[in-house]
Amino acid sequence: MTRTEAPPRSSDLQTEPKMVPRIAFQGVAGAFSQQAALQFLPDADTLGYPTFYEGFQAAVSGECHYACLPVENSLAGSINQTYDLLTDSVLHVVGEQVVRVEHALLAPPGTNLTDVRRVYSHTQALEQCRGYLIRHGFEAVTDFDTAGAAKLLGERITAGTSTGHAAIASKRSADIYGLSVLAENIEDMDFNYTRFFVLGPDELPRGEGPHKSSLVIATRHRPGDLVKCLELFPQNGINMTKLESRPRRDKPWSYLFYIDVEGHLDDQNVQEAVTGLMRKAAFVKFLGSYPAAPAIAEVVR
Repeated sequence: MTRTEAPPRSSDLQTEPKMVPRIAFQGVAGAFSQQAALQFLPDADTLGYPTFYEGFQAAVSGECHYACLPVENSLAGSINQTYDLLTDSVLHVVGEQVVRVEHALLAPPGTNLTDVRRVYSHTQALEQCRGYLIRHGFEAVTDFDTAGAAKLLGERITAGTSTGHAAIASKRSADIYGLSVLAENIEDMDFNYTRFFVLGPDELPRGEGPHKSSLVIATRHRPGDLVKCLELFPQNGINMTKLESRPRRDKPWSYLFYIDVEGHLDDQNVQEAVTGLMRKAAFVKFLGSYPAAPAIAEVVR
């Protein structure tokens, strides 16, 4: 791909309704990341990239207006690659989306469940469906992602090498790649959600409803320094919703702390907390304020 135009500012998107934003995601059509991107902007063009880094860079370079990348899963925890990319990023977090991960068993048309021998998917999807696979005696085979496994299965149909093969992916992938759905909701636990960040070059105007803010800090390794930083939030009446530590790549045995809080940087109490962090912490980077996605309790079906 080549850069064809500069990413529009949010005001451009509002004044030029014919402009179709492009959102980068990791994977191929049918990926849960693509679903999250379309939840953010239903009319957007979505472009898949092989890796998180390439999707991220597409938004940095202007090939896409935004990137939509996963940051944590309710069962597997944080997605470290995304957090590492955010540390040195020029992009802002402008939105978050939560996607219910519902796995389906897909196979070539005409396949019966008893015909299946090998099941392909991303390692996390296979793990999340391990009980189902064991009960049916299926061999689990790791692939690079869920939708990618469905795509390759569709290609095996064309090549005549798909007998006995199936894939775990979204139901949407079945429609895209000409597969049949043998079983739905085969995950062992139904409380399976992935949270995504939408990243863009410009901050967006504050919208209605509750907001969240994300930032990253490092302390000076003095007794009580981390506590002194974190206590700024309750002192200012701010609820902290996440605290995640990651090793610093430039300083062995030192750590960065990724923090999510309720509120917007425009709010006086958030401003005061961030100002306090600037005085107390060794490093502070504000990643962005954005509309909060509905709480998990509100999206459970």
